[in-house]
Formats: sequence, C-alpha cells, structure tokens
Amino acid sequence: MTTVERVQPPPTAVRPKVVARAGLYAVLAANAGVVTAFFFQAGLGSSTLIAIGRLAGLYGALLMAFQLLLVARLPWLDHRIGMDRLTSWHRWVGFGLLWTLLSHAVFIILGYARPASMSFMEELVELATTVEGVLRAVVALALIIVIGAVSARFARRRLAYETWHFIHLYTYVAVVLAFTHQVAVGTTFTTSSAATAYWWVLWGAALGSVFLGRLVLPVWRNLRHQLRVSAVVPESDDVVSIHITGRDLDRLPARAGQFFLWRFLTKDRWWQANPFSLSAAPDGHTLRLTAKTAGDGTAALRHLRVGTRVFAEGPYGAFTTLHRTRPDTLLVAGGVGITPIRALLEELYGHGVLIYRVATDRDAVLLDELRKLAAAKGAELHVITGPATPDKLAPRELARLVPDVADRDVFVCGPPGMTGAVLRTLRDLGVPKQQIHAERFSLAG
Repeated sequence: MTTVERVQPPPTAVRPKVVARAGLYAVLAANAGVVTAFFFQAGLGSSTLIAIGRLAGLYGALLMAFQLLLVARLPWLDHRIGMDRLTSWHRWVGFGLLWTLLSHAVFIILGYARPASMSFMEELVELATTVEGVLRAVVALALIIVIGAVSARFARRRLAYETWHFIHLYTYVAVVLAFTHQVAVGTTFTTSSAATAYWWVLWGAALGSVFLGRLVLPVWRNLRHQLRVSAVVPESDDVVSIHITGRDLDRLPARAGQFFLWRFLTKDRWWQANPFSLSAAPDGHTLRLTAKTAGDGTAALRHLRVGTRVFAEGPYGAFTTLHRTRPDTLLVAGGVGITPIRALLEELYGHGVLIYRVATDRDAVLLDELRKLAAAKGAELHVITGPATPDKLAPRELARLVPDVADRDVFVCGPPGMTGAVLRTLRDLGVPKQQIHAERFSLAG
C-alpha cells in the first residue's frame, strides 16, 4: 500500500468559502428570478390577496428545495463552508420557510373567503375537503410548524438529539406532500411546459442531492473501504483512541481537521452515530479518532474489540488547511478539542505555534505526541493550565506569547466558552476575520 504524501497547498488569494457562499447566493437569487418570471407569466388573476398568497407559496417551495440542498452534505459545499455554518443557514432558512408558507395559506384562504362571505376557518375546511391537494398542503404546513417549534432554541435544548432528529425526519414527508400539492393545484406549475419542466428539475436536483450525499456516497465509500477497528488505546482514565484500517484508504478524501460520523457495528451500538474528529492526519493506511468519556456511549468505546466493523459517514468539515491565507499558523486548543488541532499540526508547514489550554496537566491529552511533533516541525508548544478565570488567553497574554498573531492563520477548537473568549481576543488584537478558523460540530436533519 502506498503512503499518501501530504503536500501543503499554497495560501489562496480567493477563499474557497467565499466562492462557495457566493455560488449558493447566486443559485438562490437566480432561481428566485425564474420563479418570479413564471409567476407573472401565469397572470395575477382578479384577487390581490390570492396573487400574494400564490407568490408566497412559490417562494416557499423554492426555500424548501434550498433547505434540502443545505442538508444534503455534499462534499464540495461542506468542505468549503462547513457543516456548522450550513446547519446555521438551514435553521434560519427553516424559519423563513415557516413564515412564507404561513403567509401563503393565510392570503389564499382570505382571498377565497371574502367573496364567499365565509369565515377563515369555514373557507379552510371548504378548500381542504373539496379541492384536490389542499388537504395534503394543510398536513405539510402542520408538520413544518411542529418541526419549527421543536427547532427553536428553548425547545431544542430540552430534547435529546435522537428525539429531535426523529421529529426532524418528518420534514421529508412535508416535502413530498407540499410538492404533490403544487403539482395538483399550482397555477404557475401548469402554466407552460417550461414552468413544469423547471419545477421538476428543481425538485429532482434537490431530492437527488439529498439521496446522493446522505445515502449513496456514504454507502459506496463504506463498501469500498471496509473499515474495521485495528486497535483500542487508552490515553488516560477518560480518553481513548480508536485506530481504524480498511482498503484503499489512500483514496479516501479525508484531511486533517475533519470529522466523521462513526457507527461501530456491534449489537448495542450500531444505531448510534457520534461525531469524532480525526486525531491524526490521514496517512493512507489508518484513521484515528480520540474520544473523551462523556456518557455510557463513549465510555463503551474502550471495550470495542479489534476487528469490529465500522460504518463512517464523512469526511465532513471545513476546519482544514484548504482555507489557509498565511504561511504561518497559530493553533489554539482547549480540552479534547486538541484532537483536530493535533492532526492539523501534523499536516501544517511554515512556522507554527500551538497553545493548549487545560485545567490541569493531567487533562492534557496526547501531550507526549504533541511535544515530539512540535519538535519535529520546529513549532512552539505552550501548555497553559489553571482555572478558566482569570482569562489566561486575554489580549495582552496572547500578544506576549505570539507577537505576530495578526500575520498568522489562527485555528481554534475547544469548549464553546473558551472558543468564544479566544475569538473575542483575536478581534481585539486586530486579526483579520478571514484568517480566523473555528468550527462547531453541528448537525442538521
């Protein structure tokens, strides 16, 4: 088996994230223009309320298709924008979708109720029971309202991820119901053959993206690589590293800083998928993850048997050297956030500084590896211990440790509190936004 040569790409003048984001905006804007053109081509009709409702429904259908693209986990988008940012956009687009579809329903019902001198609820019942496809739309809207409610922050914090995820899956039911409603009663859909073809292509591309990114690609990669546990190495009392081998791993497009959703196919764990970063740069032979015990699920990892089959979805994440803009680098890690940082240190070229923030020396995971790797790379390693307050990564202290911080790319990974404090410090020190890289492992749908 050949060894993968990790070649450091030069810093890029045009950031991949900017290109991908601009591409998404352009796609959405272009489709909004096409939808608007088809709307006016179909005619406004005699009722202003109904016309407004129709247009809101068309924009809602477009946002629903865009939602599917955001959660499709397509590698090109994920590796440039990051799953955390795509998830955030998915959330806000979801609330926009909710209000757009509510506006669609309200304006359409009011538009039909006024000439008939019927109340809002009477007209709703009349449309749902007499017009083909309307009842499906009502059910779809009800599902979207429920999903929007459980996705609000106050509710999301109170639900287990598995419960929220199960409810969120009903989004796909709502998508199918909404599309069949559009086919049945959508005037704009049936205005011309061009409009009909457009909507079929749009929805086919959106659903096809989800099918490709969420099912076909993960299944194909796992069938190809046949991943298995090759070693289980305790790193401390509550931290364990899992080494994984497989076939043709030199062809797996994984990079330092990325993560996978790992499923260990034992009888009691096959249904659990956990996001863990690679804690070593991929070398074409093995993959390694390092996890801290945070419950029964992760505690069971140290009891995995060698040879256990593994199903891995990924690699995911934009926390990679693809986004480098400067030759030199500062890496800041807190706690078990050292795992992707350690992998990045292995891959990086140029002068590097690594700051590792932990409560005590015993919490410094993989410290021996870090010292050897820093020495081999000619990098500086600073292990900072002590309580979270006073802040030992305040602007004055960070400027003392890294006087040229504004001329470096900065990669930050750690607990939310520490990450937020470091990002504020970097802003205070005048580090340009495009040189700061941080990613949270946020999953959608």
